[in-house]
Amino acid sequence: MIWNETKECMSRDQMTALQSARLVKLVDYVYHNVDFYRKKMQNLDLFPSDIKSIEDITKLPFTTKDDLRDNYPFGLFAVPNKEIVRIHASSGTTGKATVVGYTKHDLDIWAECVARCMTMAGIGKDDIIQIAYGYGLFTGGLGAHNGAELLGATVVPMSTGNSKKLTTMMVDFGATAIACTPSYLLHISEVLREEGLLDKIKLKAAICGAEPWTEKMRHEIETRLNITAHDIYGLSEIMGPGVACDCQYHNGLHVCEDHFYPEVLDTATLAPVADGVTGELAFTTFTKEGIPLLRYRTKDLTSIDHSTCECGRTSARISRFKGRVDDMLIIRGVNVFPSQVEAALVDVEEVTPHYMMIVDRVNNLDTLEIQVEVDPKYYTDEVRALEALNKKIAHVIQQALGVNAKIKIVEPQTLVRSQGKAVHVIDNRKLY
Repeated sequence: MIWNETKECMSRDQMTALQSARLVKLVDYVYHNVDFYRKKMQNLDLFPSDIKSIEDITKLPFTTKDDLRDNYPFGLFAVPNKEIVRIHASSGTTGKATVVGYTKHDLDIWAECVARCMTMAGIGKDDIIQIAYGYGLFTGGLGAHNGAELLGATVVPMSTGNSKKLTTMMVDFGATAIACTPSYLLHISEVLREEGLLDKIKLKAAICGAEPWTEKMRHEIETRLNITAHDIYGLSEIMGPGVACDCQYHNGLHVCEDHFYPEVLDTATLAPVADGVTGELAFTTFTKEGIPLLRYRTKDLTSIDHSTCECGRTSARISRFKGRVDDMLIIRGVNVFPSQVEAALVDVEEVTPHYMMIVDRVNNLDTLEIQVEVDPKYYTDEVRALEALNKKIAHVIQQALGVNAKIKIVEPQTLVRSQGKAVHVIDNRKLY
């Protein structure tokens, strides 16, 4: 379904035919324009003529983040630098930055995909939307900005860094929508409450992404702000925000699969799995000119559903993410994801969704401490009350994770609020 809200959708057969044609064109394009892919295909004794339909995609090689780093900065670009009109890059905190380049055509496609997502969230040309993602090399700010402008909405490029100014302008400008990380939106709700502004806002919708969040957190945000909150997904290597988004039924994120082909892979064999089975998400970019990618492994864990959604859209849907392959912690032999902690804490009325997991190793034994922030209205200096709450949280966490954790209750507003991607884990074992 395209962004101008037309009710016409491609059938599954039509989408498959389009994807097949675009894959054939893409493979020929990368083979003749990207040395990296030409060598990879030749090593597999594979040539463009061997790819005749979307069913042949499993013949193609995978691409990883390490491949982008190894070809830093422009080694995977398929066009001369003079045709690149914008460059984005990752932070590079865990190694060399991954660099992506966009042609003018790429930016047009990106804006259209973001506009589709905003339409799914009920945002239109009559809305005033605050973009509270970071601008700059991070794709969130400019990606959401250009999509909102294409949609015809009024854009307020707030970025991050001054929450009180943001909330003041939210009221003064009559903002009806916001785009930011879900953890930052929770922080904004706290600022609005502290400033006595909750009953003065006109906010109706939020489009949140850039970090994993649970369905329970979505309900928490919607309850606090009396809005609808939507999950938008993207990553700079593939495009940026706008690869997928959920509709009003929140039953999976609709992929813009005319531009990005999703596969869910078995984490052990890397073979595609059936609908409903959790695995690692991979994408192939059908229409990107600047840095097209074949079967890029995202490390995000999800499942896929190709059935028609209740909203009428026929596009494939990916489930809310279970975590990341590289975010998984193994604690005393048990697989633990931060999202499990978040989901468990939302059920505890007395605490906020803000938490920090600290993993350590003492006498060759893994330990887990979870710092949990108490909601201001429940905070007390009474030792008995805090001990009872501590036991309650410990039980909830043990049930959710299957491991015992030391719970440390901290005062309200103690844990650092993130205006970008929230950090929830400190793994001190990496220091040993």
